[in-house]
Amino acid sequence: VSVLVPLQSCQCLAWKPRPIVAWGAESQHVVAGYSDGTIRVFSISRTEMELKMHPHTVALTAIAYSTDGEMILSGGKDGLVAVSSPRTGMTIRVLADHKGSPITVLQCTRKQYRDFGVEGGELWLATSSDRRVSVWASDWLKDKCELLDWLSFPAPASPEGLSSLPPSLAAFCPWEPGTLVYVGFGMQKEALFYSLRKKQVVEKISLPYFATSLSLSPAARFMAVGFGERLLRLLRCPASDAQDYAGHDDAVHLCRFAPSGRRLLTASHSAVLVWELPGG
Repeated sequence: VSVLVPLQSCQCLAWKPRPIVAWGAESQHVVAGYSDGTIRVFSISRTEMELKMHPHTVALTAIAYSTDGEMILSGGKDGLVAVSSPRTGMTIRVLADHKGSPITVLQCTRKQYRDFGVEGGELWLATSSDRRVSVWASDWLKDKCELLDWLSFPAPASPEGLSSLPPSLAAFCPWEPGTLVYVGFGMQKEALFYSLRKKQVVEKISLPYFATSLSLSPAARFMAVGFGERLLRLLRCPASDAQDYAGHDDAVHLCRFAPSGRRLLTASHSAVLVWELPGG
C-alpha cells in the first residue's frame, strides 16, 4: 500500500488503536505527520487519505493516537504539542510546556480514575530532546488535561566532536503501573525506572552505550534497547538477563514490540529485522 504526498516527507507514523468492539477492516487507520506541519489520516482498507489537518507551522517529530482513538496528539520541531480531533478536523488544545526543544516521544496509556488523585481516563507523556518528560492525566471529552509530573534529567556538557546527542526517550512500563522508563544522554549510560507515585527513580539498569531506541513489551517483562554501535540488547526485567544481538548495518534507530509481545521489529539505515522472542 502506498499513497504519494508530493514534496513532503513523512516524519512519524502511528496506528489507530484497535477498538474494543471489532469493526473489521474498515477500522484500520494510520496517522502520519509531515515536514510541512500537516497531519494526514489514511484508511488502509481503502488505500486513500481521509483527512488532512494543519496544527503545526513546523515539521512534526512525534505523533500518537489517544488510547480510544478519538484524539491525535502531535509534537513538532519547535516543542509544541497539539491535540486534534480526527472526527471534526479541529485542533482543540496546544501545549507549549516543551517549547523550544523538539518533541521526541508521545505515548498514551489507559488509567483508572483517581489513580493519582486527578481526574482523567488516560495518562500520556511527552518527551523533548532537552531531556525533559511531562506526564499528563486527561479526559478529552470533558476537555480536561492536567499536568501530573515534570521530569528533567541532568547531563554533562556535550562531548567534543559529537555532531548530535543521543535522543531522549521515555515509555510507560506495561508491567509496572505508574512507572515510566527513560533513556537519554546523561551522567551515566543507563535506563531509569521512575515511579509516578513515589516521585523518584526506583531502579537503574546499566547500558553499554547511550540508547538510540527503546521499546517495552506489552506482554512480558522484556525491554529492547538499540544503540548507535549497531547493537540490539534484549533485557529481561528486573535486569537479571541481557542478550546482545548484532546484524544491523548502522545505528538501531527503531525498536518496536508487536502487540502480542512475541515479535520485535528493529530498523537501521537500510535494514529492517523481525525477531522472534525467546519462549514467544
